[in-house]
Amino acid sequence: MLLKDKIVIVSGIGPGLGVKLAVEAAREGASGVAVAARSMDKLDDAEARIRAVNPATAVLKCVTDITDRNQCERLANAAADKFGRIDALVNSAFLHGDMDYVSSANLDSWNAVLGTNLLGTLKLTQCVLPQMKRQGGGAIVMINTMAARVVPPLGEAGYAASKAALANSVKYLAKEVGPDNIRVNTIHMGWMWGAPVQGYFEWQARENKVSVESLKEQVACTIPLRRIPTDDECARAALFLVSDYASAVTGAALDANGGAYMP
Repeated sequence: MLLKDKIVIVSGIGPGLGVKLAVEAAREGASGVAVAARSMDKLDDAEARIRAVNPATAVLKCVTDITDRNQCERLANAAADKFGRIDALVNSAFLHGDMDYVSSANLDSWNAVLGTNLLGTLKLTQCVLPQMKRQGGGAIVMINTMAARVVPPLGEAGYAASKAALANSVKYLAKEVGPDNIRVNTIHMGWMWGAPVQGYFEWQARENKVSVESLKEQVACTIPLRRIPTDDECARAALFLVSDYASAVTGAALDANGGAYMP
């Protein structure tokens, strides 16, 4: 199993990738998963799904707003107290913000996006680092987006800017904590078939009076694999980066988008 006996923190538990990261961590043998989101109902749902795939995985639920350092510290301390260690942190929490363009965006609205995707993510990371240093190592992965690597037709300027800054921070952080045997990587997702994207396609289908399948085909034909990857697949790719199979990998960026972007 990829994460046998590991303790994993997953932030940003929600209906899409977030909960799949937690579930797949349990499926891959994690002995403990700490799940964090802003609402308890999402954490309750995550716990039920985790129990369904691996009843042996212990679950810690912690309501957390990553923009609040005190809440980040509470999460990190709770995980360390309950499990005795933190082997992996998967930073999945994000705020998308407006669909906007640099030339016309209300730049004040970017404060919340940057505050969550960049600063909030780094706050939680900083709060986990002391425990990882005490135990002699750990692994961190930042969930990122293809929009930070290629300009999409949709306006995602603020979101992409925040994620691009996060990707650059990974390189600095990896070099800084490498001597402590802590690895830091980032993974860039593209289209992911799951609840959020399915909902978007259903809305677009109603608006344009076309079928969901036809919309999926339009996107799939732009992807070398000729299909939209699932959020389960992307979750497993992210978890690879915090597994021992990636023990020689740090400061790297992995693309998990079916080949839609190739550097």
